[in-house]
This record gives sequence, C-alpha cells and structure tokens, in this order.
Amino acid sequence: MQIGFFTMPLHPPGSDFTRTLDEDLEQIVFLDKLGFKEAWIGEHFTAGWENIPAPDLLIAKAIPLTQNIVLGIGVSCMPNHNPFVLAHRIAMLDHLAHGRFYWGVGAGSFVGDFQVFGINPKSGEQRTLTYEAVETVLKLWTDPKPGIYENKYWRFCVPEPQLDLGLGVHVKPYQKPHPPIAVAGISEGSQTLEIAGERDWIPMSINLVNQRILKTHWEAVERGARRRGVVPDRSKWRVARDVYVAETTDQARHEVLGGTLARDFESYFFKYVSKIRGTMDIFKSDPSVPDSSVTVEYLLDNLWIVGSPDDVAEKIRALYDYLGGFGVLLVMGHEWQPKEQWIRSMTLLVEEVMPRLADL
Repeated sequence: MQIGFFTMPLHPPGSDFTRTLDEDLEQIVFLDKLGFKEAWIGEHFTAGWENIPAPDLLIAKAIPLTQNIVLGIGVSCMPNHNPFVLAHRIAMLDHLAHGRFYWGVGAGSFVGDFQVFGINPKSGEQRTLTYEAVETVLKLWTDPKPGIYENKYWRFCVPEPQLDLGLGVHVKPYQKPHPPIAVAGISEGSQTLEIAGERDWIPMSINLVNQRILKTHWEAVERGARRRGVVPDRSKWRVARDVYVAETTDQARHEVLGGTLARDFESYFFKYVSKIRGTMDIFKSDPSVPDSSVTVEYLLDNLWIVGSPDDVAEKIRALYDYLGGFGVLLVMGHEWQPKEQWIRSMTLLVEEVMPRLADL
C-alpha cells in the first residue's frame, strides 16, 4: 500500500484566490519531497469552497517544481468540456509531465456547473455525456477520422489532413496509448466504478463515504471486471480518507475538533450533502443512526483516521483488512491552520505510520 494526496481543494468562499493557489501548490511540492506517490487536484467552476476551475494549469506549474510525485486531474468534468479542445490540453499536459500524469474523468456533481452548461442532472444525461466525451477523446488520440462529431451540447469538425503541409489532428499523448484513466465513485454499488472494472481504469473512492459503502465499491469494480472476464487488480484502487496524526491521540483529536477539518465539514460538507442528497447516510456506519447524530465528533470516531502514529496505523490496517486490500491511501487536502500542524501530521504519517504498514 502506498500513500497519495487528493485535494479538491478546500478554501472558505471569499478567500484570496492568489493565496489559495500558492498554498495548494506549496502542499504538493512539500508532499513530493516527503515521498508521496501521487497528488490529485479537483475541478469545479461554481464551487466557492472547491475553487480551482483549471487543475491542468496548476499541474503544469507543479511539474517543474516537483521531482517524483505523479500529478492527476481528479476529475475533468466531461460535460463541461468540448472533447476536441480537451483532448489537446490533456495530451499536451502529458507531454509536459513526461508521463508523470494521471487523467481522472467524471460527470461532475455541482448543480451550479450543470446550470452553466444547461444540463439537467435529474435526467442522468450527464453520465451519457461523460461516456460519449471520453470515447471521443480516445478516438481523437488513436484514429481521428475526418468528419463531424456532435451531440446536443458540442459540435466540431476533424478536417481532412494535408500531409504535405503537416496539417491535421496530430497531438497524441506522451503515454501510450494514453495516460492512465481514473474514475471516482460515491454511491453504494457505484455504476461508475463498474465501468472502471470493465475498462481497467483506476477506481477511486471518495473520503465522505463510510466503510460499508466502500466495500460495495470494490464489489462494483469486480462486477465490471467479470464482464471482461478478468480479476481486477486491487493495487489500482485508491481510497481517500481524512487523516491527521499527532504525537498523542488526545492531541490529535483536540487539534482536529478545533481546526480546519471540523470547520470544513461543519461549514461545508454537512450542509452540501444534506441539501443535495437529502440525507447524511453516506457518513454513517449504521444507517439507523439519525441525521442529527452525524456531528464532527461522530466522524472523528467513525470515519476520519485521527490519532497517534500507533492509533492511526491501527486504523488504517483495520480499514485495509475490512476492505480486503487496496493500493493507495489518498490523504485529503485541507487548508490546515496553523500550517505547521499539517506539516507535522504528514511527516509523522510518512516517517512513523507507514513503516508500521510496510507489510500491506
């Protein structure tokens, strides 16, 4: 099992945008030096809390500032993009990274983003659009046949190539046949993760869902893989969790409840999940728990991985054993203040926790 990073990112609405970009970049550079395997950056257009609309640009800036960490878009919300333009941007980014790049794809989930592009999320059309767009990008990379490509939201023409002048669709990714593709799942028995199993894409499970839902995520991957007639590779599975380490468990719990992690859930995630999903069930270890009982204290005991190096190692091992194994633990990014506490937490995770888990 390896360690990675996933940042949405998370900054309170109204934060100085320049400062937040600088701080997000600083975190990635620090984690590269610390030895993290990978870092994923989210994409959102109308989310004040998750305020990066162009993760490819942040990645492009991070590439020369880092040495080993693999950088990923988590994810390109495909209904928001023209596939012709996106195919070129992703391929070029792959070259800039010399292949140190993953490409996450998805439908997105923000109502505001759907409104911008005239998509009705209740219809489910965003999922159809996503699959159409991904397939179109892959065709442009492998066999860009001349002609019109269109659906109700985008239209473009691939021109006849003029080989004597070198004109035509010519940009292909650095990695062959393309960068590793990832998809993220949230719902129980996620259909998206079935597709990951069927297509041999990287399955990712987000930080908000409890263990019982996580288990159904791998079952979904297995269902998809059976349609291909193969056994899926658990080392590809990314599981995201909120992790915080301090010298003692009492200290870690105190700093979490009085810090950024509690703030982000109380001020954002609780409100957003309740409004969009109408229930707090995704957080619950037991569905019979009333929504009113889902507090930061509840998450501290039932969802987050917080404590001393010994306790955090024990919790990660218990999660690993319960799920039957996974490849990368993705630690969630937060705007932790004071920053020194986060630096200490990540350092303890790498230097004290991970060696205790070397056998996984």
